[in-house]
Amino acid sequence: MPDNFEGFIRQHRDEFEEQGPSPRVWAALEKELTGSSKGKVISLLQKNWFRAAVIAVLLANAGALFYFTKNRQPQQQDLAVLAPDIQEAGVYYTSRINEKLQLIGAYPDSTLGLDSVARKELELRNDTYKALEKELKNNPGNERIRAAMVRYYQLKLDLLDKILEELQAKHATPGHTKKQYEAEI
Repeated sequence: MPDNFEGFIRQHRDEFEEQGPSPRVWAALEKELTGSSKGKVISLLQKNWFRAAVIAVLLANAGALFYFTKNRQPQQQDLAVLAPDIQEAGVYYTSRINEKLQLIGAYPDSTLGLDSVARKELELRNDTYKALEKELKNNPGNERIRAAMVRYYQLKLDLLDKILEELQAKHATPGHTKKQYEAEI
């Protein structure tokens, strides 16, 4: 087969080697190329580059907006949404603690013997409470923080009970005996 192929190539060699286009075709091409230099050249790359840059900036802004709104959402939610069981306990303990604080507030400041720092610590929403609430909002599923929050309420209530017992033991007000206080509870 190679012999037959080589013979075919030798026999038709002149047909494989053409001279190219005629001089008349070349002259027409040259005339056309030199005559059309009046038009303005606009690169498609420049137009599309600007559009691509605008789309990239819009996508980056949309992504950043989505990221920040998604991450800020849990921090803005209320405690009732994040931990409804803690909210229920909070309502119960808050009402009891506020009752005790009102009873303590009925005593004159000279009788209490508490400075302003101690009075602030007796309030329900002190620095410890705010720190626990912040941690609970950041980690709503953490059982240790939930337990610490309930324990905070219990300790606050116990402390106020002890203060009231001491105040009533030392300074029983007329018409307000220990038995009446226990009946109110």
